[in-house]
Amino acid sequence: MNEDTIKGKWKQLSGKIQAKWGKLTNDDVDVVEGNTEYLVGKIQERYGIAREEAEKQVRDFNGGA
Repeated sequence: MNEDTIKGKWKQLSGKIQAKWGKLTNDDVDVVEGNTEYLVGKIQERYGIAREEAEKQVRDFNGGA
């Protein structure tokens, strides 16, 4: 799923994102609004994981969404 698809389906995906990454706030998810780079950064920040791991999680999520 590419970034344009994510932006187009954002309302549907935002709930799934919060379910997967519960440490993200509503404000985090609202600001992300389809920007995968920002999402990766927020996951990295909230969970204290390496950027590579956050990118992998987002890629895996995109493949399963």
